Amino acid sequence: MARYSALFGRRVEVQYRAGDIFLPATGTLVADSGKSIFLEEHSFVRATVKTFRWEIPYQCIVRLAESAPPETSPELPEEDAAAATAPSAVLVPLKKSSENS
Repeated sequence: MARYSALFGRRVEVQYRAGDIFLPATGTLVADSGKSIFLEEHSFVRATVKTFRWEIPYQCIVRLAESAPPETSPELPEEDAAAATAPSAVLVPLKKSSENS
């Protein structure tokens, strides 16, 4: 039976053990196999959506708690939004000067 099935679709914070170190992870709980949980995180990079997914085995989980949802951010960061609305540059070939010929 899946231990964490009540948290499906919710944002969670997990502290897990990887060898001798403890690592934090925050993401949406998307699956629970009964042996591992699966988290997913989305981010916007240069106007495209990047998805990161990872599996954490039950025996590595130290702490798991529901997390507050992330702050909403605009779809495009300021520099990408400015680049999207700016007119595109036009390249003009340079002519050789007749003085150097």
